Amino acid sequence: MSTSRSGEQWDEEFECLIDLTLGLMALNEGQRYVNRIQRMPMHTSIRTGHQYMLELINDYPDRLFSKIRMYRPCFEMLIQVLRQQTALQNSRFLTLEEQVMIFIYVISQKATNRMAMEDWQHSGSTISIVFTRICKAIASLSPIFIKTPNFDDVPDEIRFNPKYYPYFQDCVGAIDGTHIAAHAPSNVANNYRGRKSNVTTNMLAVCSFDMLFTYVVTGWEGAVHDSRVLTTQLEDPNSGFPHPSPGIHRLIFVVLFDLLIKLIMSLPILVLYNRVGKYYLVDSGYSNKPGYLAPFQRCFGVLKARFPILRFMTNFSLVRQREIAMCCCVLHNFIKLHNRDDPLFQRFGVDGVMPPPDSDDEDNTASSSGTAANPHGYGGNDENLANSMRDHIMIQMYLHYNM
Repeated sequence: MSTSRSGEQWDEEFECLIDLTLGLMALNEGQRYVNRIQRMPMHTSIRTGHQYMLELINDYPDRLFSKIRMYRPCFEMLIQVLRQQTALQNSRFLTLEEQVMIFIYVISQKATNRMAMEDWQHSGSTISIVFTRICKAIASLSPIFIKTPNFDDVPDEIRFNPKYYPYFQDCVGAIDGTHIAAHAPSNVANNYRGRKSNVTTNMLAVCSFDMLFTYVVTGWEGAVHDSRVLTTQLEDPNSGFPHPSPGIHRLIFVVLFDLLIKLIMSLPILVLYNRVGKYYLVDSGYSNKPGYLAPFQRCFGVLKARFPILRFMTNFSLVRQREIAMCCCVLHNFIKLHNRDDPLFQRFGVDGVMPPPDSDDEDNTASSSGTAANPHGYGGNDENLANSMRDHIMIQMYLHYNM
């Protein structure tokens, strides 16, 4: 009897334990349901995102510039262009002005999604949707604001500057490359690691002498050398690369004996100009060849100073990262065209003022000697011709400024 009663007592205790467990589970689920109904709101600031935008626009001009790197007239012109050239309009809860300002704020302040949520009082999903929508729209404006230069005209920056004219009257721009900070999936990350092991993408650009981008290619893996990026674009008939006209490959050399006679007799030296067709100045990381002459440039200094996200890219997809870089170039040109007094262009546009060194950037010039600088076999007569042209211009300029 005692054994039977002990079994019945155990069964009762077990049933009580099960009932208690089920009761606690039901209580917990009920509490979760109540929390969902009575969830504490996150964005409760009395200042809405729209009010914040109006505050920036109507406040002291430099405050808006510090947030989005452009002044009110330029911003308003951008809104007008986006309304005319894209399908962007006000959304149900956000005006187009606020959407565009959120996007430019993120790329100008290298802001994370959480930072944008707090400043603009919107959910993370809203910030992401707005960012993607505006990014695609601005990138789509690249054919309008990134245009091929007119090879028939001598740039005013050359024509009216005795330091450069007539030596560079056939120069149509400069080619340079830079590395953009990137996030890449682990399975392909090594393809994006450059010489300094940073994960980056390689961007190639053609720049005019008034600091406008006239051709841009983004998204190349950081491990790819500058010279390969350029060569691939040159050889691809569908790349849209603006090739300079070849001209007549003919060099006029100053005979050493004649030069010595003129130096000894202190006679004025006639500046000889060599017409070899149109050409670009290129960075020393690229090999010399007809039409592409080293070295040059500072457009990237302005670009990265204005949009720090290019130095500190947050975790976007690789496709979105390429679009962000293109957007930055489009906005760079847009500001240059619509605000000639922009402080950053004024700062970097002065002769002798160069952008600070970019410690995060990959320096391809260090590995540009030997075959690394010329992986596709350009050389021989072509390279000798371009080197001779470069040296000839250098001699002309030296004689002009030292006689």
